[in-house]
Amino acid sequence: MDMGRESRWEKDAMTVEIAFALVTAAALTGLIFVVSWVLTRALDLSGPAERRVLTGGALLGALAGVWRLVRVLLRFDKQRRLGR
Repeated sequence: MDMGRESRWEKDAMTVEIAFALVTAAALTGLIFVVSWVLTRALDLSGPAERRVLTGGALLGALAGVWRLVRVLLRFDKQRRLGR
């Protein structure tokens, strides 16, 4: 057994975790943007106000998506280092 290399199982687990992180980050981003879009429709906003709310929703969604991606991958790395 070569001690410095990752096993096939570890590589597969890493691939699954990366896919999970990307999918959940994209879902969170989309959800936040949809909420901002629904808010503009519910409040009947138009023009600059609508653009600001949608831009804010897109930025907040992007930040939340990046946060989710980093959080999931760091948690996976921590668990991997602990041998779980």
